[in-house]
Amino acid sequence: MKPERWMCLLTLLALAAVGLLAADVTGNWKAEMPGPGGATREVTFTFKVDGAKLTGTMTTPRGEREISEGKVSGDEISFVMVMPGREGGEVRIHYTGKLVGDEIRFTSRREGAERSFEFTAKRAQ
Repeated sequence: MKPERWMCLLTLLALAAVGLLAADVTGNWKAEMPGPGGATREVTFTFKVDGAKLTGTMTTPRGEREISEGKVSGDEISFVMVMPGREGGEVRIHYTGKLVGDEIRFTSRREGAERSFEFTAKRAQ
């Protein structure tokens, strides 16, 4: 193979490897999350990244809950919050976020609902 082709191939491989690196969201993040009737509530996310796996908790005025199904891909994260629903069922809320500097821009959507909510979490100092 010609040296030019090797350089091109190495450059492409390096760019692909950078794209696969997981976002560094480990730590605490604070947000004002939209709630019923337009009110907001303060939440704290505590995340830990291990490769492409995201674990952690979300703390609200009602207490702390573990996230599930957490994933990291490049600068994007996703996870699910499972909460008790009415009549013994459960409510699943899907969160997707994009890391931009020291902010995560989130979209959340209750499973089965069409409407979603957007909010921003900032890295806690």
